[in-house]
Amino acid sequence: MGRKLFFWIKAVLIAFIAMLLVRTFAFTSCTIPFSGMENSLYRGDCVIVNKWSYGLRTPLMAWFSYHRWGKCHVRKGDIAVFNNPCPANPQLPADKREVFISRCMGLPGDTLMLAFPQLDMTPSLILSPDYKSLYAYHKDNEDALLQAMRQLHIENNELVGFADSAFIRSFSHYEIYLLRQKMGQAVRFHSLQHTDKENIHPFVVPRKGMKIGIYPWNIRLIHDAINCHEHEKAEIKGDTLFINGHPATSYSFSDNYYWMVSNNAINRNDSRQFGFVPESHLIGKAVFVWFSKDPDAGWFDGYRWNRFLHLVK
Repeated sequence: MGRKLFFWIKAVLIAFIAMLLVRTFAFTSCTIPFSGMENSLYRGDCVIVNKWSYGLRTPLMAWFSYHRWGKCHVRKGDIAVFNNPCPANPQLPADKREVFISRCMGLPGDTLMLAFPQLDMTPSLILSPDYKSLYAYHKDNEDALLQAMRQLHIENNELVGFADSAFIRSFSHYEIYLLRQKMGQAVRFHSLQHTDKENIHPFVVPRKGMKIGIYPWNIRLIHDAINCHEHEKAEIKGDTLFINGHPATSYSFSDNYYWMVSNNAINRNDSRQFGFVPESHLIGKAVFVWFSKDPDAGWFDGYRWNRFLHLVK
């Protein structure tokens, strides 16, 4: 009897240790706390998170600081799981903070066109570098425009139509921003869609070692990122950012950062609220829904398999 009891205690202990190792070094489970990721993930869903998707982050960061083994790149569109970059208690180590989940829309070095002031608008307009809109311009400016496009390496912008004396091409908001900066008033572009607003400005997602200019429309984001993650003191006085007591017009970041968004534009539990997400806060990628309250979430009707494919694509 004693030998049998010892066998079962040993088996339970081994199973517990194995589960703990898997949870720490391979996979973990996360419950979706809000509705911002619908229609990809629903509130109450439980998802499996692959901790090796972006490289395994060292556990117990309070003891061992931040390291990552087998580092892999985040892909735009990934549904990423990460720790809160702006918690109520900033003294908590990153791995002890609450867990968030959002879709990555900005990689380190990307330029996003965001509504300004982006933290005050509901919902903020977030446009990726690939988002295209239609613009008309006078046909007499065609040669000058083509020359500017070659110099700026703007490609795959073929003519899509013409009206009266105007030509029509599709440009991303960032491309049109570059063209307007270069050509000034020499060419006047007219947006044919309502998404082209005057309060849209370029926001660069910080990349390690990259120097980013400080402007009225990004000063708050830069200020918050420096204070929260760069271990330096930043302060805004008037329209100037002071870093460690000195006025600054640019800043070089020491980490890679990401811009995370909710599927639901009205739900603000994303980078519009907490700013850039540093690489050190990434946990992994959501890969499988193992429990859902959705009534359509049957086990054998392909529902979960389809959602699995949607998450990992």
